Amino acid sequence: MSRLILEMGMGNDLYGQDYTKAACRAVQDAIHHSSLTLFSSLGLDHAAMQVKVTIGVQAPEKVDRKVVAAELPRGVAEVSVVKGGIDIHDPERGSISVVANAAIEAFYEIPQGEWKLSSP
Repeated sequence: MSRLILEMGMGNDLYGQDYTKAACRAVQDAIHHSSLTLFSSLGLDHAAMQVKVTIGVQAPEKVDRKVVAAELPRGVAEVSVVKGGIDIHDPERGSISVVANAAIEAFYEIPQGEWKLSSP
C-alpha cells in the first residue's frame, strides 16, 4: 500500500470534557482540508482506500474509536489513540477543556509499474 494523503487536524470540547467529541472534531477539521479529486480523476474506488487515523489526547482510554471511525466518509478506517493533545484546567469552574489532535493517512494499493513517483 502506498500512502497518498496525510492531513492533520485539531478539535476541542471546551465545556463537556468529552474526549470523543474533541477527537471527532479533530477528524472533521483534517478532512475538511482535503478534496480528494485524485480518486475520481484516476478512476480509483474510494471503498478500497485504507485510512489510518491517529488521535492524540491526554486520556486515550476515554475515546470511543468506533464513533471516531464513523466520521470518515470513505475508505476502511483504523483508529488508534495515543497520549497527546492537551487538557486545559479551569480551577475556578473545576472543569477541563479538551484539545485533540488528529493525523489521517490514506493508503491505496497501486499495482507495481503503474505509477512512478518522481524525485523533486
